[in-house]
Amino acid sequence: MSIRNLERLFKPRSMALVGASKEKGSLGAVLTRNLFNAGFAGPIMPVNPRYRAIEGVLTYADASALPEVPELVVIATPPATVPDLIAKFAALGTRGAVVITAGFGEGGDAAGESLRRAMLEAAGRHGLRIVGPNCIGVMVPKLGLNAGFAHIAPQPGHLAFVAQSGAIATSVLDWASARSIGFSHIVSLGDMSDVDFGDMLDYLAREPEVRGVLLYVEAITHARKFMSAARAAARLKPVVVIKAGRHPASAGAVASHTGAMAGADAVFDAAFRRAGMLRVNDIGDLFGAVETLEMGGTPKGDRLAILTNGGGIGIMATDALLTRGGRLAELSAETVQKLNAILPPAWSHGNPVDILGDATGERYGRALQLVLQDPNIDAVLVLKCPTAVSSGEDAAQAVIDVAAKSKRCLLTCWLGEDAANASRRMFSAHRIPTYFTPERAVRAFIDMLNYRRNQEMLMQTPPSIPEQFTPDTAAAGRVIEEALADGRQWLTEPEAKAVLDAYRIPVVPTRTAADPQTAARVAASFAVPVVLKILSPDITHKSDVNGVILDLQTPAAVRAAAESMLERVRSRLPEARIDGFTVQPMVKRTGAFELIVGVSEDAQFGPVILFGHGGTATEIINDTALALPPLNMHLCHEVISRTRIFSLLKGVRDRSAGAIEEIAVTLLKISQLIIDIAAVVELDINPLLADEFGVLALDARLRIRHTDEPAANRLAICPCPSELEEEIALPDGRRFLLRPVRPEDEPAFQRLFARMSPEDIRMRFFAPKRALSHPLAARLTQIDYDREMALVLAEPGAPGRSDVFGAVNITADSDGERGEFAIMLRSDMAGLGFGPLLMRRMIDYSRAKGLKEVVGDVLRENRPMLRLCDLFHFEQTPMIDEPSIIEVLLRL
Repeated sequence: MSIRNLERLFKPRSMALVGASKEKGSLGAVLTRNLFNAGFAGPIMPVNPRYRAIEGVLTYADASALPEVPELVVIATPPATVPDLIAKFAALGTRGAVVITAGFGEGGDAAGESLRRAMLEAAGRHGLRIVGPNCIGVMVPKLGLNAGFAHIAPQPGHLAFVAQSGAIATSVLDWASARSIGFSHIVSLGDMSDVDFGDMLDYLAREPEVRGVLLYVEAITHARKFMSAARAAARLKPVVVIKAGRHPASAGAVASHTGAMAGADAVFDAAFRRAGMLRVNDIGDLFGAVETLEMGGTPKGDRLAILTNGGGIGIMATDALLTRGGRLAELSAETVQKLNAILPPAWSHGNPVDILGDATGERYGRALQLVLQDPNIDAVLVLKCPTAVSSGEDAAQAVIDVAAKSKRCLLTCWLGEDAANASRRMFSAHRIPTYFTPERAVRAFIDMLNYRRNQEMLMQTPPSIPEQFTPDTAAAGRVIEEALADGRQWLTEPEAKAVLDAYRIPVVPTRTAADPQTAARVAASFAVPVVLKILSPDITHKSDVNGVILDLQTPAAVRAAAESMLERVRSRLPEARIDGFTVQPMVKRTGAFELIVGVSEDAQFGPVILFGHGGTATEIINDTALALPPLNMHLCHEVISRTRIFSLLKGVRDRSAGAIEEIAVTLLKISQLIIDIAAVVELDINPLLADEFGVLALDARLRIRHTDEPAANRLAICPCPSELEEEIALPDGRRFLLRPVRPEDEPAFQRLFARMSPEDIRMRFFAPKRALSHPLAARLTQIDYDREMALVLAEPGAPGRSDVFGAVNITADSDGERGEFAIMLRSDMAGLGFGPLLMRRMIDYSRAKGLKEVVGDVLRENRPMLRLCDLFHFEQTPMIDEPSIIEVLLRL
């Protein structure tokens, strides 16, 4: 839905509890105790006709008897009573509800599902927001809000924890309490009938006291909303997630537990990575990752130095690092020479830096200072084993003193229990991450690297497409429509290759033959050795029935092979329909790599693109990576780099490198195919041959279905709406292209900024700026098309290569009702009518999007912009607290 009225859930000024009780051990009694003993400053009104008073407070018989309208109602009564209660409180003016009760369709119960619909219908009429049902409640310690039945109250802090599972929420609460970890919010979403992860991320991203968001996810509702909210939140603060259901058996348990279908785990991985979030495996890592990111920052690279007073523990840390794909830093010769001067002769003379078991605090400090200065190092892990000859606290203080003078990423691990507790408290007090074991510390370091890479994906400017291609979408659509008209789900191999050819993906020419004799004639026409394949709508894996014969040299050999193949297939699969054969030239490219490029459709996230090691053994090799479309060149290269075959594609020994750029372009073309044609459900290009000369699709399978849904609607990430493109012609003959901004436009925005006068820059950004920083330029060009739009006036040509002369952007709030606009125009383009053009197109877009009003802030001295706003009938109101700024507003 949106963040509308979520403040009533998490910042209420009054509450009612329906189902309050005195009955010892009952759910109502626990809720009552927690609510009344958390320190909430506003009125709490118990509702139960059986009691006169509870906790010394008058009790009310029903909603109508309450002395005032509660902003939040907590409901713990039988499920059949809930829809009517929601309707009554919503009609009174209550706008937030926490429904503790279960029984609303979990496990597919029809009666419960009917109650759920009635509850949502009653709430929706008045905009009342619901957390739950089937949850343990909501806790906001800073406000003294404990609207749940957890066994202990959380401590105040700056971490928000959001979970579907109530059991996980209480377990995390218990785990954190023992470690003095506090929370800003603990929210148990339960069945997520209304408020879901997307809503929570939108809300928590805006809360200044929330420094990090922790999620326990079993399933996602509204994938596009989740992705938009996650990407927006992850730009502002760390978002760390545990996803349950990694394996099919546990995923099945998740589905039955939450009443929601769990998507494939690898797809969730791809989604979390694309959103800039960090995924971890257990509760300890969940808190450890946030602590590390908050305290230690993120390392600039992956080179880790290990400083230790024990060789064995240093080796264990090294093993953990290398096992997880980390890199052990190599000390510079200068650093080794300096360490030689201050350390005993028996030190390790390398990394790990073993400064020996009798290392004093002074030795720790001097060695750490030198290691931190080494340019070859991105982060340092300091280890300390307890010994009788040196003090752990002295060593800790030395590390603290050195760390205060360095900006390098630093992690610590003081081993032991009682002997290390004081040192750990010292590190925590000085905001230095500390861990109980070397393995946990290394995991935290790897998590930091993964988080940094995911964040970079959010901000990295993709290169321009090396080859411009214009797909023949109409030709591809005709092939698919003809197959659908025949009632088929699978295209034949020639049809699938025709679709690929329409998208400019190189394919082997393939012809069909109805019988062995025709196959021989087709082979003769190629005049080269050929490949013969069975053609059947019922056989998708031809190699399973020996339905592929390679390197047939003569037409006679083709006829004989076809006759034999026909007999063999009919014997093995007598029910299979056989339409004949396909014949194609035999391709021999020595040293080429066999790859697979595919598309599948996930139940929650829609189309997903796969890349990896192909060939007949692709499933056994199991070397693939997934990505969510739409893709750009950077994302294409990123998904390629996550496979093991990538190392071979870069070239090894006497084997030439593969054409990685052409592989990436192929992925980009497949992404465009998914965006353009909704009927494409599943695709396999296997193998896609790749060598130093390019790529070639040898075989392809494509499954289709009829749908009236626009292709872009099924994607979890909204693609660029190319239908907004239009050509603009000036009276003098000059032509421009008005189109949505693309991430590749960042260099053009830098050039646009350079052609703006200092005064125009100040008017646009409300302050002088000498340069357009990369983060700001990325924010202007890498937008979420589902929530915002930026239209640029550019010269015709490829994004990234063509200049941009002006831009207008409109950013909608998460309720989708109000949009804020801004216009940026090159100074030498003023007076040509581009300002009114951009404003008109922005207003048209906002109206079509369903926004109710458009607003903007304009400096009082920016007379040209105020005149433009007046032209379009904006209301103009000076800001009360900032009179130099005029708020302009257009009601749509």
